Amino acid sequence: MPLLGGIRPPIAVLCVLILALAGLTAKVLGPGGEPVVPKAVLSSQQHFAEDGAIALRASIDERVTDLNRTAAALNAGAPAEPERVLSDLGRTYQKWTGTTVLDLESGKVLAARGEKIPLAWLDKDVLTGDQALIPRMVRLETGDVRLMTMAVLDRKDRPQQLLVASNSLSVPAINLGPFRTMAVVARDGEVLATAGFEQAEALNSDQERKELLFLQKQMTQLSGQAAEQTEQHPVNAKEPGSRGYPGVSGTLVGDDYNGRLATAGYASLASSDPEEKQSVAAGLGLTVVAMLPVVQQQAGEQDRELYGLVAAGALVVLGLLAAAVLWATVQRPLLRLFLESRRLVRGDLTRPVSVPRWGEAARIGFALERLREQLRGAGRAGDDSDAPHGGRSRFGTRGPLVLTAALLLLWCVPVGLLLNRTDDSVSVPTTMVNDQRDRTDLVADRVRRALNEAHADLVSTSRLIDADDPAATTGLLQDALGKHSRYAALYVVDESGDVVARAGSDQHAWSDGEDLPLVRVSGKGEKKPVIQAGAPVPKHKGTTLVGEIRVEFLNSLLKRPGLGEVRVVNADAETLAASDGFLAFEELPNEDLPDLVRAAGVQAGAGPVENGLLIREGGSVSVAAAAPFSGGGIAADIGWTVVSWQNAERFQITPYEREDRSVLAGMLGLAAIVVCLGWVYLVVSRPLRALAASAAKLADGDLKTVLYPRYQDEVGAVVRSLELLRQQLQAGRQNQARRSAEPRLGAGGR
Repeated sequence: MPLLGGIRPPIAVLCVLILALAGLTAKVLGPGGEPVVPKAVLSSQQHFAEDGAIALRASIDERVTDLNRTAAALNAGAPAEPERVLSDLGRTYQKWTGTTVLDLESGKVLAARGEKIPLAWLDKDVLTGDQALIPRMVRLETGDVRLMTMAVLDRKDRPQQLLVASNSLSVPAINLGPFRTMAVVARDGEVLATAGFEQAEALNSDQERKELLFLQKQMTQLSGQAAEQTEQHPVNAKEPGSRGYPGVSGTLVGDDYNGRLATAGYASLASSDPEEKQSVAAGLGLTVVAMLPVVQQQAGEQDRELYGLVAAGALVVLGLLAAAVLWATVQRPLLRLFLESRRLVRGDLTRPVSVPRWGEAARIGFALERLREQLRGAGRAGDDSDAPHGGRSRFGTRGPLVLTAALLLLWCVPVGLLLNRTDDSVSVPTTMVNDQRDRTDLVADRVRRALNEAHADLVSTSRLIDADDPAATTGLLQDALGKHSRYAALYVVDESGDVVARAGSDQHAWSDGEDLPLVRVSGKGEKKPVIQAGAPVPKHKGTTLVGEIRVEFLNSLLKRPGLGEVRVVNADAETLAASDGFLAFEELPNEDLPDLVRAAGVQAGAGPVENGLLIREGGSVSVAAAAPFSGGGIAADIGWTVVSWQNAERFQITPYEREDRSVLAGMLGLAAIVVCLGWVYLVVSRPLRALAASAAKLADGDLKTVLYPRYQDEVGAVVRSLELLRQQLQAGRQNQARRSAEPRLGAGGR
């Protein structure tokens, strides 16, 4: 009858796995249709668009929050004239293109600053209902689009007034690099704002103007496609189980012109934590598109297809040899033992047992031969002590398993550890270095703006503080601390350095002085640095409102996918914040990074510039960048720099992808070895060794031990046959003993 289990299934599975792995090897180690644009470049454009969307979303939300905070402060404070309101607003926040205060009852404009704000869009639906005071996008007569933010001034004993501020939906003021362009796109695909396009009059030739026209058309086309893609739900747009950017993001590929292909990344504006914190900007239906023309990648080597076939063929040859070893040394002897044991059970004792040459099979075969002799009556147990016991190999069936594993490892080890290995000569696309530099500059701008916003909040809050009333001041600080997660503590310090009122964790010393910056860092020797920002309290000379900024808040601004490890360092290249764990004021891990930080801080033209660097060291390649704080606000001159670096192995470029495929092929081969040979060892080798010991005991005369088959396979069949032989021997000896006893019984009765 056919036998289930045993030696044949694992050998068959091993052959199937080897053939499947050979086919996979021929496919993945060949050319595989290499893309004209590396995946790493496309992913970088997607990350760049996500960074732009985060910056735009944070900018819009901050503007809305600042306006609402200002309105709340004005409603709680002493009445002020509309002109004074707009004047103080402009001094505190330099972010609105135009501001207006109008009377809600009459609709009369009471004060206006900056760009003229049209009021035709104001109607009942804007001011009442569920969508009341929600920011609106309004088109000006010039064709530009503005975001209108509103807040109600409802002060005691005064008619209600509406404070309106307009913002341009411009691309965030970040460094786009020499060739990248970025656009803000509406829900219907309309391009609301662009940045990065050269002005037509600045071009030097008709060819450049044609290329500019081509890029503009590509931006319009890709923006329409991106708007359609971002209409999806973020959950449906992602692969199952994937995380990352909370909104919808992806990549697009356009047409080519003069050997350069238009690639784009897009990202919809989304809340940083949609489940806990809603975003006004996320509800506007805006999308950020980042486009970059890249040089098309040359096709891969034509001989790589043959290269993959050779590797696959070598695997097939070694796999067939391994299967042949298992068949010849394990399966065939085991099947022979099964047939021989069945023959003896049937009573065919004329032919000697065909004994295998070595191993457990030889020991079992020799035991069967001894049992055959015993069944024929030619000898008794223990009479053949001088006969060779054959097959006392130390390894037994383990020897063929080791040989099989060695044959397969001859392929797995070179393929996994030696084939397609990379070193520090790998060519990294220049685009990746530029993107690392530009994205680092974007993170630096984001952190700088966060510090500026923190200081602006302190300035706004300081105007409401009455240092002569500590109880009211403490309540105000506790309320402000609850609204802003960026602070660990808020406290008011008088001229002598004593704390008048505080909220939050224990405060640190703050020394007043005109020559000291308003953003300071201390805490050397502590677990984490202490970052403080201060704002003088009006009408109280020497009194300062101090806010301690949480290091965790800065750390959260640095975590961006595809950027590697990011840190904020001071002028001495000492760490102040990091995307991963760090020690306060620790040095940068690579000796090239401090030099990069110092080079980025060198004044060039209008100020320091960001720098990118390709580091080849120790057989690996890393991409690093440093971007000093620049721009406006109090944080621009504090001497901080954002530095980032990552190993180029993370990039999806052809050399590293081939290395990963080779490692994967080697690991899959190793997994096949472990699974199949482990299967043989557990199901055949160990039971066979136990069977050899039992057969030897039975041949030596142990007829009392019953043999129980544990498996329904070849080994189990041999065990059943041995048990039947044991029963036959036991019955034969009982009959012989009975016949020997009968004459003596007869003699005694006479």
